[in-house]
Amino acid sequence: MVNSSQEPIVTSYALAPAKTITAKGITYAYRELGPTGGIPVVFFVHLAATLDNWDPRIVDPIAQHRHVITFDQQGVGASTGIVPDTIEAAADDAYDFITALGYDTIDVFSFSMGGMIAQDLVIKHPNLVRRLILTGTGPRGGKDMDKVVRTTYWDILRATLTRSDPKEFLFFNRDAEGKRAGKAFVSRLAERTKDRDKPIGTKAFRTQLKAIQRFGRSAPSELSVVTAPTLIANGDNDRMVPSILSKDLQHRITGSDLVIYPNSGHGGIFQFHEQFAPIAVKLLTD
Repeated sequence: MVNSSQEPIVTSYALAPAKTITAKGITYAYRELGPTGGIPVVFFVHLAATLDNWDPRIVDPIAQHRHVITFDQQGVGASTGIVPDTIEAAADDAYDFITALGYDTIDVFSFSMGGMIAQDLVIKHPNLVRRLILTGTGPRGGKDMDKVVRTTYWDILRATLTRSDPKEFLFFNRDAEGKRAGKAFVSRLAERTKDRDKPIGTKAFRTQLKAIQRFGRSAPSELSVVTAPTLIANGDNDRMVPSILSKDLQHRITGSDLVIYPNSGHGGIFQFHEQFAPIAVKLLTD
C-alpha cells in the first residue's frame, strides 16, 4: 500500500480517517495514519478503551515516521461482535484483524490490557511481531494483577464523586503534578472533534475486567520465545498493574529495555510523553 502522490499523508491522529474491515464475520473499526507501505505499527489499547483513547502526543510522533494502525477489539466501540472473555481470545481476534489487512509482519505498540493481548499474540505467532513496545502492563500470572477489578471500581467511584474522568484517578498520581498531567491527558483525548468512536458498553467493560483478572490468576507464559527487540515502560507507582511487573517482564524477555518514570502512575508514558515518544520512535525506526 503506497500513498498516492495526489494524497497528502495524514500524521495527526485527530484527523486520521475512520475505516472498517471484516474478518470471520466481525467488522473491525480502525484508523490509520502516517506514510503507508512496509511494516505497520499496530496499537493495542487499554481496558474499556476505544479508538478515541490514544494520546495524540504518543501517536503523532510515531506517525511522522511510520504507518500507524489503531483498532477497536471485537465488541468494542464501532467494531461488531461480542467482547471475548479471555485475553487469549482477544489475541486471536487481533490476529484475524491483522491478517485481514494483509500483513504477515507488524510492529506492536501496546498499553495495559493491550500489552497482555500483545504478549499472547507474540507467543502464539512469534514470527508476526518484529518489534514490541509494552507499556503499563505485566506478564500472565503477575503478582497482584488480579486486584485490578477492585482498584478500577474504587477509582471510578472516586471520579464520580468528584465529577472527574476516571482516567485521572486510574492513570495518574493524586498529587499536584499528577492532577495536572491527568487533566492535560484527558484534554488531549478530546482533540478529535469529528467522527468520534462509540464508548464501550458496561457489559463489554465488565467482560474485559474479568478477562484481565483471569490473566492475572493464570500460570505464567513462556516469554523466552519473544525474540523481537522490546521496550518496556511504566510509571514508578502503577496502582492498576503494579510497577514491579514491568521489571518482571524485563527479566522474562531477553535483551529487553526498561524505562520507569518517576512520580507517575499507570499513565507514566502519557505524563512523560515528551521524553517517552522519542524513545519509542527510536526503537521503531532503527
